[in-house]
Amino acid sequence: MSALLVTAAPTDRRAPAGPVRLGPVTPEAYRAFLDSRSGAEGPSFLQLPSWAQVKDGWSHQLVGWGREGAELSGVALVLLRPFPGTRKYFAYLPEGPVADWADPDLDGWLGPLLGHLRSLGAFAVRMGPGPAYRRWNAATVKAGTGPGRRLSDVLADEVDPLGTAVAERLRARGWRKCGGDSENGADAQPRHVFQVPLTGRSTDDLWTGLNQEWRRNVRKARKSGVEVVVGSAADLPEFYRLLRITEERDGFRLGRSLAYYERQYAVLNAEQPGRMRLYLARHEGEILAAHTMLAVGGRVWYQTGASADHRREVRPSNALQWRMLLDAHALGAAVYDLRGVPSTLDPDDRAHGLLRWKLGTGGQVVETLGEWEIPMQGTTNGALYRAFQAYLARR
Repeated sequence: MSALLVTAAPTDRRAPAGPVRLGPVTPEAYRAFLDSRSGAEGPSFLQLPSWAQVKDGWSHQLVGWGREGAELSGVALVLLRPFPGTRKYFAYLPEGPVADWADPDLDGWLGPLLGHLRSLGAFAVRMGPGPAYRRWNAATVKAGTGPGRRLSDVLADEVDPLGTAVAERLRARGWRKCGGDSENGADAQPRHVFQVPLTGRSTDDLWTGLNQEWRRNVRKARKSGVEVVVGSAADLPEFYRLLRITEERDGFRLGRSLAYYERQYAVLNAEQPGRMRLYLARHEGEILAAHTMLAVGGRVWYQTGASADHRREVRPSNALQWRMLLDAHALGAAVYDLRGVPSTLDPDDRAHGLLRWKLGTGGQVVETLGEWEIPMQGTTNGALYRAFQAYLARR
């Protein structure tokens, strides 16, 4: 793709639209496009150029598209995983592409994108479309809690018509939702996330938005002398030690190494200083909890949290989240995203504890469209896709 497509001034919008041009773009042009799209619906950190350097075992390409003679209208970070013994790739666009999903001419850019990926040797493509699908306010979720209940049993406060339309259009074009319509799906990224809207709210609004238990716990941390500070790369080993303790206590395994977090911290902050922060909660000179935060445009994410098994009564994690929420607000973010939550509303389900904790911040459960896949045409591509699906099922 010519750099002229990236740098040209906007054309007269009354002029006839030319054909879509699609191909590789430079990191500088790619970042400039992301910077032009901010707010609550801005790009995910998983579509940053630097994210490709975080992912070990994948190659990548930055692609962009737009009308002839105009500026870019969409971009995508494409991660490519080779199929052993072949020159074929599984193409993955995590929480992307960054595109105008409301464009009535969906095929005008999605078709060329698939054609380009096929030319790279992709046997199948997975992507995570941007529009949301449904939203439940914290009060609605709390009221719907009960034995055996799930989010799907509760009427949503909002259904996004764009998300519904995009899902229908993708199905009509042969795309398959990963895991079908099961609530937890088979997505690599969380299908349900928890978000706290920040636009138009003061810090007093955020405080009153916390439930009574959260406010009590934040006060308890303050009274107990918990100190929250922003750490550095030198503190990542301590964060990782606490993460391993947390995984053992809560019965999960992220499967990431200390080197992974060190690489993530280095490349994200090299791209933009302060993009990834490490927050530490200290009490009586000891680090009791550590959380990571990511910021891109108008969005801020709480990514990973870790805490010790002892002195939990001084509530270090509540203190950390309150400080991170305030910092996200100070950055001018439109939304603070606490990432994944389970779909269970059964209080006896162990996983429900995470949802209950995040509900206390007074935000919303947001159901994304999830991830979608399509195999490329051809017998070989179909066979590789089935083999790849079998491999994923065994993991």
